[in-house]
Amino acid sequence: MTRGISQPVNITPKQFQVLQQIGNFQRNQCYSATIGELAQALNISRATAYEHIAALREKKLLAASTGKARCLKLAANGERLLETTQQQDEYIEPPTSAYYADAAPETITLRGRVSAGYGIDAIEEQQPFSLGQVFGNRGDVFALQVNGNSMIDAGVHNGDYVMCRQANTADNGQLVIALLEDSESATVKRFFKDKQAIRLQPENDAFEPIFAKDCHIQAIVVGIVRHF
Repeated sequence: MTRGISQPVNITPKQFQVLQQIGNFQRNQCYSATIGELAQALNISRATAYEHIAALREKKLLAASTGKARCLKLAANGERLLETTQQQDEYIEPPTSAYYADAAPETITLRGRVSAGYGIDAIEEQQPFSLGQVFGNRGDVFALQVNGNSMIDAGVHNGDYVMCRQANTADNGQLVIALLEDSESATVKRFFKDKQAIRLQPENDAFEPIFAKDCHIQAIVVGIVRHF
């Protein structure tokens, strides 16, 4: 077991690079990087950087967001992980091991179709089924878990997983993942744009729309996965 770490950390090589870059920036600049600066340093998109940051926060390796532009800070576990790996070796690329393992692809069985109206023949045709088959296996498709109830009238509920396709533009009326200026908080809303402003419209009367002169479109929502 790695010294200083109470249990193995399931972190991918790319997530480790993001963690390492955040630590280097924090140490060398004496202040935290923004998502834009991190994405530029690693030559990745802001959406990809945000996805890795969310995963690292979920694994308690990064401190929780404060809502400010510069709040990318290592958590105590993240600092210990970097210190431990530096003691063991000088990292050029993270090792492939139990500590830095990409998630293995998993499939379930598709057994045919089921009627939600008039009956259809119950013919069982077993075949492998994966999210990649439905939404595509391209690298620009990813998932985000929803936190909040502002989109319930669009069928998007708290705890759902929205399947997203990376994009930097959207058509009026599309569900998007948007990152507001001077914020590290991404939001899922319905996108509208006219000559005056951008409107990010919730689908719940208890929430007010967000108006902005500009925002960064990170992705378009192409589907939902829900666990009952």
